[in-house]
Formats: sequence, structure tokens, C-alpha cells
Amino acid sequence: MSHVTEPRGWDSQPLLERESEVLAIQRAVDVLCGISARGPATRLGGVLTFAGSAGIGKTTLLNEARRHAGERACTVLFARGGEQERQVPFHVMRQLIQPALAAMSEDERRDALGNWYSIVAPALGLTAAPKGPTGPDPQGVRDGLDWVVTHLAVRNAPVVLIVDDAHWADAESLTWLTAFAARAEELAMLIMIACRPDEIPADAGSLRALMGRQGTRPHELAPLTTSAVARIVRDALGESADDVFCRECWAITGGNPFEVVELAMKGRDRGLKPHQENIPQLRDLASAVKGSGLIDRLEQLGPSTVRLAWAAAVLGTAVPTGIVGGVAALGEAQAAEAIDQLRAARILTVLTSVRRKQVVEFFHPLIATAVYRSIPPGVRVAMHGMAAQALVDDGHGAAAAARHLLEMHPEGDPWVVQQLRQAARESFSAGAPDAARRYLARALREPPDVEDRAEVLFELGSANLLHDPATTINQLRAALEEPKTDQGLREAITYRLAQALAHTGRLAEASALLAEEARRATSSRTRLRMQAEQFKWNSVRVDEENSPARSRLLSQFAKRLTGRGLPERHILGLRSWDAAMRGESAATALEYADQALDGGMSWTDQDFGFEVPAVVAVTLMYCDQPGRAEELFNTAILEFEAKGWRGAHLSFVYTLLGYVRYRRGRLAEAEDFVRNGLQIADRVGHGIPAQWYAVGTLIETLLARGNTAEAQQVAHAYKLGEGFPKAVVYPDPQAVWGKLLLAQGRIEEAEHHLTAAGRRLDLRGTRNPSWSPWQLDLVQAQATHAPELARATAAEAVSRARAFGTASVIGHALRVAASATDAAQASGLLQEAVDHLEQSPAASELAHALIDHGTALHTIGDPHLAAQQIYRGMELASACGADGLADRARAQLASSGLRPRRLHTSEQDTLTVAEHAAAGHAALGLDNRAIATAMHTDAHAVSELLSAVFTKLGTDRLGLRRALEV
Repeated sequence: MSHVTEPRGWDSQPLLERESEVLAIQRAVDVLCGISARGPATRLGGVLTFAGSAGIGKTTLLNEARRHAGERACTVLFARGGEQERQVPFHVMRQLIQPALAAMSEDERRDALGNWYSIVAPALGLTAAPKGPTGPDPQGVRDGLDWVVTHLAVRNAPVVLIVDDAHWADAESLTWLTAFAARAEELAMLIMIACRPDEIPADAGSLRALMGRQGTRPHELAPLTTSAVARIVRDALGESADDVFCRECWAITGGNPFEVVELAMKGRDRGLKPHQENIPQLRDLASAVKGSGLIDRLEQLGPSTVRLAWAAAVLGTAVPTGIVGGVAALGEAQAAEAIDQLRAARILTVLTSVRRKQVVEFFHPLIATAVYRSIPPGVRVAMHGMAAQALVDDGHGAAAAARHLLEMHPEGDPWVVQQLRQAARESFSAGAPDAARRYLARALREPPDVEDRAEVLFELGSANLLHDPATTINQLRAALEEPKTDQGLREAITYRLAQALAHTGRLAEASALLAEEARRATSSRTRLRMQAEQFKWNSVRVDEENSPARSRLLSQFAKRLTGRGLPERHILGLRSWDAAMRGESAATALEYADQALDGGMSWTDQDFGFEVPAVVAVTLMYCDQPGRAEELFNTAILEFEAKGWRGAHLSFVYTLLGYVRYRRGRLAEAEDFVRNGLQIADRVGHGIPAQWYAVGTLIETLLARGNTAEAQQVAHAYKLGEGFPKAVVYPDPQAVWGKLLLAQGRIEEAEHHLTAAGRRLDLRGTRNPSWSPWQLDLVQAQATHAPELARATAAEAVSRARAFGTASVIGHALRVAASATDAAQASGLLQEAVDHLEQSPAASELAHALIDHGTALHTIGDPHLAAQQIYRGMELASACGADGLADRARAQLASSGLRPRRLHTSEQDTLTVAEHAAAGHAALGLDNRAIATAMHTDAHAVSELLSAVFTKLGTDRLGLRRALEV
């Protein structure tokens, strides 16, 4: 649809008694431009809001703002909400942005929008929505619009963004606007908004909040006084207008500027003398200005003119004159004559759109509303149908026609169903799922042909998945029950229904559904895919009745697979994850992970989901190859951002990337990533799985940094201790809560929760302390009052760690075991822990072990070696961002009479010449002694060199060849 570039004709009414509002506008624009009485000043933006009833003069005021901004050489972005366009997604955004890009070629627009083009161009109406099953999520589109407007604000500064009739703005534009307004000040952009406060929709609370932003009230426009009304009347009818006549004008109109001007203009057209004796005629004229009197006046212009006015009211704002004439069933000459009549009657005006077409608009929204409501219901429905057909025939597409189709009576018309489904696809691909749901729900009521009903239900259920999964379940179940459903569609419905059940915590139902459909399937590959999905959802079921049996079945399946297709690779990926969780050898887990990755996995395949690629990446992390995990998560971020998926998907990946950094000991980076993940999760919704993942990981990271009080604040804010999710989350929330309680010295409570978490995880067969180190935290709780029990728990944890076999978890378990023994025995355990951790990428855990080892050595009387270990541990802890651990090392050195030396730092990811040489030898298979001989040094120095290598490259010895690409 076209958007106009000029103000409407009725906005020429005089600005009376608006001095304070005009002054506020001028000051805001001058401040935006850095103009002050004292000379040049810092440019500052902000938000200016105006509120008032219809006709009170908001638009006239905003046009004054446009004029003044133009005089100051500002770039003005303008849009107006429309009563008939409220259900058209991004209607307001398109008015704001399209004029700024209208003169550009397609290549220039692509260059201007950069990487955001494919995400925001469909929403802005700059290109057709891409074909395919997926589209950007709403947050991704809003982020893209943020970038576009920010880019415009910087490139075309100073910028004034104006939205009139914001109470009629579409929901998608309004959501963006109210969120973006908070950035106006920092961007030095001025945002002005006008609306009718009594007509703000109930679900537009963000607009109400914006109108009273930061506790300030909007500029509320008051009716004109009698003196202002007299000025308008005398300007129109002559200075001879007497006071009684002018006061009657004020009484009739209530001081409403639009009604005053219209009444005065009608009086001038009729040659009315502005004297007291003509007040009865004045009242007759007033009835023709609005309501039924306006309609009576319209009907006097003839049936053809009435039909054209009806067509314009149905079509809405800024519609080309040719389409209006077509919907009115008038020839070109008849339409032109009718438009001339309506212009003369101050009902319609003709403007020029950004595409240089002649378009019609009503002089005032009050007139448009009155005309629309006057159309007989049957005629109005028919005209909406004609409007839909005309827009499609003129090339505006199904999305432009859809709002008219919503107004039609259901008649079982296949064309209507086809257009609504196409409009839904376009809306979904443009990041407007709410609109897609409206269109599909209406298509279902048409209704569609029997053979199409299941497909429409499937499309509607898919559109509802993230917004209303409970409704999705009902719709998809109904789709499955449809008699005429081909096998491919039935499978797609099943996968989506299982996904919806899983997302609502009904994992057992999801599993049962997949099992039943697998039994019905006649294709072996379909059964395999169903079983892959079943394995996936069972793997995160807390209430799974026989988890070990599922693992055995998964193991048997995986042995027969070669990774030929995505279903096979997903099963292999789930097998690698299951092996890691259950504490099988890391070599087994890595073998299956490599098979799963051979051939590739997509993070954005909506049918398969992103869960399996994520657990494969996390498996690599647990297997001491976090560098490879980071590569996969970085790929995920690129894929998600390219698709415009900036909601829960991106939150998960940022959080898991932070978890990898936490495991590597890069705690400051970890905290930054996880906070980003949590911020995104908070925007999506409260209590979602992404939020659980982020909260647990953030608390773990803060504890590792020594920020216990801050960790408690996060736990309190998200009510961590008040209940735990029914799905598998890592790190395990109850174990994290127990660890926090332990850090706070609440030993008894900590022991209770850690024991409960361990019991639950053991029942599932989750025995790997690398996945959940609940036992290692429990040892420290038990050691305070039951040392024998602590030693037994530690021994079991060490045994499980050795079974998994990675250097990081063995070193961690040995370090904790040392805390439950005497100093002499602890020293040996800690030396072994250091030896293992030096072969791992777990830098902060190595720092912890070194400091503990130094402390034990000092206790048994070896101060020289103790100082070396503590110094080294302190430097490493500081480099990791483990501030609490570094402080502890300093205190230990001080209590030993040693002065902490100046810390030295190095580039975190760059290998030194010696480190590179040692890494190269190790990648070729040489052990430390052989490397020492080759490098003319000793084995201890080689161990320290390789420890730095593993930390920097994010791998263990097994992954060196891949990391070095040799």
C-alpha cells in the first residue's frame, strides 16, 4: 500500500492557545540540533508526547513540529496509525522507513540494510517474504529495525521521528516503538507521539507507559476557549461576527478545533451572516459537520459519490484512486467527478504517495469513521471482498488483501482460503506470527476443503507453537485426526505435536505419541526418525521410568548406524550425549560425537530442532575439547542471526557458550556471555527453559569468581530455591542451589539439596561428575561434620571421574578428595590433581588445585615448593577472573610471610614460541619426557608449557592435532 508524503489538507487550521506545546516542540528540536542561547551545545534527544480527544489539534501540532524540524534541517520520519489498518503488521514502520529508502535502487537498499536485509526487508515491504518453512522471530525483526533506525539516526542526524494517531498503530510497530523509545536520548533522536488516550487498546500497556515515560505526563491538549473560537469564526466569516454568535459556536463545538474550523468553513460556504439572529441556521449547519448530519450531507452528493466515499472508508488510508474507483464500481470519469465533489465538500483530499501515485485520504479520521460506520453491513462486507480482489489483482499481494478477508462472512471459498494461507506465510516470514495466526484461524472458519483442512490446522498449530503451545496441541491433534492426510504431512504434524508437548512439559505424552506413530509407520526411515525424536525427548525427561533401558536401546541403535542421513546423525549425537551423561568413557562419547558431526548438522532446521547439535557441542566440552564446542556454538550464532532468530534459540547458545568459557576458566568472558543469554531469555518470557539454563550457569560463574552475594541476588530474583523444572537442565538447578547454600555456609540445607539432586540423577543413571559435580560439592558439606562419610563420597566421585577419563574431571575430583583427608595424604592427591589438570583446558580448576597444593605443602613443611605453587596458582586465578581464589592465595602467601609478586600477563590465545614447539611435539604423539629431550629442558617445564597450550587452545592432548591443524 502507498504511503503519503504530504500533510492532509485539513491541517491548515490556525494554532491558537497552543503556545506552551509549540514552545516545547521548538525547544526539543533546538536541543536536538545543539542550538542554545549560549551558542553550540551537546545534541540531546528525547521523547515528547501529546494526548487529546479526536479533533483537538494533535495532528496540527505535529505538522508544526515537522515544519520547525525541516527549518532546522532535520530528517523527519513520519507515520500515522489507521483505524482500518490496525491489523496490518508493520503498517506504521513502513510509513516511517519506506520514504527514506524510496529513491534507492534494490542494490543500494541491500547495501544500506547490510546483513539485516533478509530479516527486515519483508517486514518493511521492500521485498517479498522469502519462501520456506521458517522466518525470523519477532525479536529478531525488532533488533533489525533497531539497527535500521539507529543507522538512519547516525547517517541522517539530526532525526525527528513522529507518529500520529499512535492508538491505531499496529501491534508489531507499537511493540518496536515503545521499546526503542528508551534509546532516543542516547542516539540524539527526538521521538514525538500523539494519541487519543481513551482509545489506547487494552493490550497496549506499553503505549500507556510511554505516554507517561519517566513519570512525566504527556502534553494534554485542552479545548479552545471562547476567545480562540471567536478568532477562528471572525477570520472565516468576517470581523462583524458578534459575541453571542461566537459564543454559540463555542458551545456547539465544545471548543474542539476541528469542529470549529469545519463549522466556520461551512458557514462561509453558505454565506451565513455571523449574527445572533442566524444562530438557528448555525445549529443546522453544525449537525452536518459530524455524525448523521455529515452522512446526510454526503448522501446529497449522489449515489456514485456516496459509493466512492464508502470505498475509500473500506480501503483505508493512502489508497490509489484507481483502486478506490474500482471498488466503488465507477468508471474513471465517474470516479474523478466523485472525488472532485468530495474534495469540495471537505470530505476527501488527494495526495501524492512516495511512489508518485495519486491517493485519496479523508480530511479527518472522524469523517472516515463516520462514513465507514454508515455503510450498510451487507454492503460493507461485500465491499471488503471487492477490496481484497482489487488489491490482489493490482499486485499488492495476499498480505494487503488479508485484512479485508477477515471482514468477510465465511462461505467456503477456496480462493479466500488460498489468499489467507499465503498472507499467513508472508506474515510469518516477516516476523509477524500474531497476524499469521489471525489469518489461519479465519481460513479455518471459511472452511477449507476437506483435503486441505489438516494442512491448515498444521500451519495454524505451527504458528501458535511459541505463542500458545497449549492451543497448538489441540490444533495439531485435530490435524492428526483428519481422515484425508497424506503420510508426509502426518509425519510433519507428529514431529511438531511432539515438540509442542515437550515445550509444555508433557514429555511423556510426546514420547508416547512418537512411539505410536513409529508403530504405524510403514517406512523404515520414518520409524528411525520417529525413534530419534523419541530418544531426544526422553533424554530430558525427569520422570522417565526406565532411563537405563532407554540408554541400552539407544546404544544398540547407534551401533548399527553409519550417519547416512540427518536422523541417523541425530541418534549418534544423542548417543554421544547419553554416554557423557552416564559417565561412560570420554573416548566413547567422542567417537559418537565425531560420527554425528561427520556430514554436518543444521542449527536452524525447524523440523529437527537445535537440541541435538547443542548437546553434541556440550559433549565435546565435557570431553575436554571446549575449543571445538565453541566453534559449533559460534556457527549456531551465525545461523540464528542470519535467520533472525534472536529469542530463546540465541539465548541458549549465548548461555552455553558462556558455560564453555566457565569450564575453560575464562570467567569474566563467561559472565558476559551468560548475562547476554539471560537478558535475551528475560525478553522472551519468564520461566522458560532458556532462563533456567542461564540462571544456573550465571550463579556457577559468579561463585567461581568469588561473588557469592551477587550469586544470591540472582537466585533470589529468579526464585531458584522455590522449585525446580521438570525437564533436564544443565547445570542441574537443584545442585546449583546446593552449591550456593554451601558457599553461604548453610551446610545442612546444602547437604539436603545436594543429596536430593544426587539421588535423582543416580536414578536416571547420570553418574558423570563432569556433567554434575554434586558429589564433589557434597564432600565439602560432609567434611564439616562427617569426615568418614565425606571420604567415602569423595572416593566414589574419583572412581566415577576415572571411569569417564578426562583430565579435568579427574583432577577436580582428586582436588576435592584431598579436602577430606589429612595434610600429608592431601599433598599427594593434590600433586596428582595438578598433574592431571595440567593436561586439561580447565584453567581455573588448575589454579584452585595449585593453591590447595601449595597450602598443603606449607602445612607439611615444604615452604619453597609451596610458594611456587601458590604463586603460580594466584597468577592463573587472576588471569581467569577468579578474584576470590586469587585473594585467598594472596592471604595464604601473606600468612606464610611471603610477599605476593607483581602479576605478569600474556596474550590469552596466542601461543609463545616455546608453547608452540611443545604443542607440535605433543600433537605428533611424543610424551613429556621425549618433548623435554627434544627441547633441551625438563619434563616439569614441558608440563607447564602444555598446560598453557591446553588452556589457550581449549583442548586436551587428544584434540591437539585438530586444534593445530596438523
